[in-house]
Amino acid sequence: MGEVVFKKPHSLTDNQFHYCPGCTHGIIHRLVAEVLDELQIEGRTIGVASVGCSVFTYNYFKCDMVQAAHGRAPAVATGVKRSDPNNIVFTYQGDGDLASIGTAETVHSATRNENITIIFVNNAIYGMTGGQMAPTSLPGQVTQTSPYGRDVKTVGYPVRICEMLSELEGPTYLERVTVDNVKHVNAAKKAIKKAFQYQMEGKGFSLIEVVSTCPTNWGMTPEKSLEWLQENMLPYYPLGVYKDKYAEKEDK
Repeated sequence: MGEVVFKKPHSLTDNQFHYCPGCTHGIIHRLVAEVLDELQIEGRTIGVASVGCSVFTYNYFKCDMVQAAHGRAPAVATGVKRSDPNNIVFTYQGDGDLASIGTAETVHSATRNENITIIFVNNAIYGMTGGQMAPTSLPGQVTQTSPYGRDVKTVGYPVRICEMLSELEGPTYLERVTVDNVKHVNAAKKAIKKAFQYQMEGKGFSLIEVVSTCPTNWGMTPEKSLEWLQENMLPYYPLGVYKDKYAEKEDK
């Protein structure tokens, strides 16, 4: 028999993902599960599911999960973490959930430097509810509610979460990644693992933003959606570390 070189992470259930073909939620789920396995923290981890395409996150992870009301995942995570600081707590949220109705919860959990980890999936559109313009939709982007393209004169500019939170003194670690190719997938996993390690060490608030695709609501094939991400989203949402208090200390 040959050697096993690739298998399903233990922290993922056997349930089939409900996501559309080409959606990158599945890749991100796998990376989170691999990190839980490698850090051996599945048994003490509690995830908080958002409202959106990822609302069924609790069906896919073997760790304990809590369902939060729309946008309130960071507040729920704060309560779960403070009730027992030995818990490892993460939220899994889309841009409509985190950057719109949940903006206040995101900002204030960050400024308090709550010792939680947030996985933020940014696909620049409301996915579950039919493809409306989101806070992260790009200037000129066509959506169901911006059929002529996002007009910044009337609805304003997209919200750049990592840049905004980096101006606060509170948060510990902020990084933007993507999963459009093998190199970027590996970098994303490294960032997610670092965020969980920081929480285990009691270092405070971490948010990993994953720039992602939505082929269905973008009206593209999976292949074309990756090209659109590379050509349009990454220039507007540059990848990189936006804040890392402990790396900054090491540099000094």
